[in-house]
Amino acid sequence: MASITKRRTPNRSRFGDFLNIFFLLIFAAFMALPLVFAVNNAFKPLEELFQFPPRFIVQNPTLDNIRDLYSLMNESWVPFTRYIFNTLFITIVGTFLHIIVASMAAFVLALHDFPGKNLFFSIVIMALMFSPHVTAIPNYLIMSEIGWVNTYFSLIVPAIAAPIGVFLMKQFMEQIPMALLESARIDGASEFRIFFTIVMPIVKPAWLTLLIFSFQNLWNMSGGTFIYNEELKTLPTALQQIVATGFSRAGAASAIALFMMIVPLTVFIISQNNVLETMATSGIKD
Repeated sequence: MASITKRRTPNRSRFGDFLNIFFLLIFAAFMALPLVFAVNNAFKPLEELFQFPPRFIVQNPTLDNIRDLYSLMNESWVPFTRYIFNTLFITIVGTFLHIIVASMAAFVLALHDFPGKNLFFSIVIMALMFSPHVTAIPNYLIMSEIGWVNTYFSLIVPAIAAPIGVFLMKQFMEQIPMALLESARIDGASEFRIFFTIVMPIVKPAWLTLLIFSFQNLWNMSGGTFIYNEELKTLPTALQQIVATGFSRAGAASAIALFMMIVPLTVFIISQNNVLETMATSGIKD
């Protein structure tokens, strides 16, 4: 006798769905307000920037702020492309190495047993509790002692060792079935091959999420504590120097705020589906 499969009907009303969507839209609009405000400020003339009470939407849009920023960049005695190169180099190299090193450490902690494993992970957890402001002086003393002040290493190396990467990747790698790895080892695959051809593709949503966090952190890093050579300074530092002269640079400052948001926002939009997948599956265990 053929079994009859009954179609299950969702136990919720259309009115409830409407309320959920309505409140989610309200929260989404509220969270988008700072971004919309920054975009409008970038195109406001000076009289609107200093208007009180301030207007949220620009009334007379202009490109003067962007022109002023372009003129100020051309007046710098160091080519502005040099600042962009410094930031891109530090961001790309630091992000790439952070993902690789954090993933390798997480691979060992999550999928291998060895003496002191729990101790090492406890150190990672404890490192998450320290604010960068607390470790600023020890970091500077260490960098000064080994001669890395005024070098790219002073910004790249601490970013590589950020504990958030190890923690995130370990939590995600623990979901990988051990049977899959054992099958690869029986077939003669080395640990490096297992890591790069099996583990990393499986945890792609996790390391793409880590890419966003690391990229945003390094892109906005000024590095003023370690970098004093003008030719090695990053883009945020150069832009801060431009607007430090006073209220006359308010228009350029608003254009800078928009400029600094564009790149991280673009990276997030491209990778947002993987971020959502990471958040949805990070707590699921087999």
